[in-house]
Amino acid sequence: MGEEKEKDESKALRFSPKLLELLAKFQEIELEDVDLEVDELELWIQPSAGVVAPAKAVTPIKAKPAKIIELDFKPPVMEYPGKIVEVKIGATKSEGGTRGKTVTIGGEKFPAYYLFEGMMPHLPVLSLDVFDTKIPLAKPVKMHVEDVLEDPAAWAKRSVEKFGAEVVNLHLVSIDPMVKNTSPKDAAKTVENVLQAVDVPLAIGGCGDAHKDLEVFEKVAEVAQGERLLFNSVTLDMNIKRTAEAIKKYGHVVIAFTAMDLNKARELDRRLYEILPREQIVIDTTTAALGYGLDYAFTVMERTRLAALMGDPELQHPMSSGTTNAWAAREAWLKMDPQWGLRELRGPIWETVTALTLLLTGVDYFMMMHPAAVKTVRDTVAELMSTSKADASKIADWVTVKV
Repeated sequence: MGEEKEKDESKALRFSPKLLELLAKFQEIELEDVDLEVDELELWIQPSAGVVAPAKAVTPIKAKPAKIIELDFKPPVMEYPGKIVEVKIGATKSEGGTRGKTVTIGGEKFPAYYLFEGMMPHLPVLSLDVFDTKIPLAKPVKMHVEDVLEDPAAWAKRSVEKFGAEVVNLHLVSIDPMVKNTSPKDAAKTVENVLQAVDVPLAIGGCGDAHKDLEVFEKVAEVAQGERLLFNSVTLDMNIKRTAEAIKKYGHVVIAFTAMDLNKARELDRRLYEILPREQIVIDTTTAALGYGLDYAFTVMERTRLAALMGDPELQHPMSSGTTNAWAAREAWLKMDPQWGLRELRGPIWETVTALTLLLTGVDYFMMMHPAAVKTVRDTVAELMSTSKADASKIADWVTVKV
């Protein structure tokens, strides 16, 4: 038996260790161009005792960083195909009016406060509301103007001299047929009185009755010819042709008001273009207050501005915000549980937050009511426009600040 085993082993094929290592990777071997002449063939492949698997590379342990790497951040600068048209409100004596100064809004070529892309051509304009008749007001507002509620000229003067209004929004609410039904002639007289009381530009608001507003706007536009008043506003349910013709004939500007619908805003602008140049149109897509749809107002305004910058010619107009709509929220004025805080502060804060939120969309013209809200927004704009570096320690400790 021993001799037969040695004889069999001597006939076995001998493979080198290297070949065995290569063959170990395969489960099937195919031979080409090989001639075998045997009675019986048995392939018997055994791994070589000298084959050792290669050792795996050891990944070195990375040391923990000792400090944060400081790198310079350069914001991506973009160029936008669209530009917001500039609209001037008010006219000086040399321009055919009587105003001591004018304001210009619009002209942006990039989103609001993208100062890394360039300086904003004009700062937002902050105006204060004045009414031509005594109306119910929230206590925090009423306390500042209670003695002039029935004198719009005195109210306007206080708004300018004490509260820093850049424009006075004179709302002719008494023309409403359901209020006093004041005639267009008497309404125009009120406008004249306010023009004499202050030297800042005026915005003229109606009562919301499409027919009566048109009659009053036509008369006021005629009486205040050349003053470049801002009429607030023209809507799709008004006689747009007559309104626009009066605005153009007597040299004024107008707010095109629609309710949170970009398609309607485009439609109204297209109809105004038939008569008015683009430089006499401001758009208002409706302001919903904090807690009452502010997120919707923000979204529509942001879409409006971005669409305009991206080249939509029908939306390339300055934006207006009726920020005083914040006082329609009952939380702004209603006496509530002490955990809500004093309403004397809650109301102004409500208006301020509404304004600051919409400020970031690129609103150019704010209609406001409370003096403290106006001051806060003005200070915030100045801070946003500042090119100086902020104090990092103050930013980090903001949560410890007590109001």
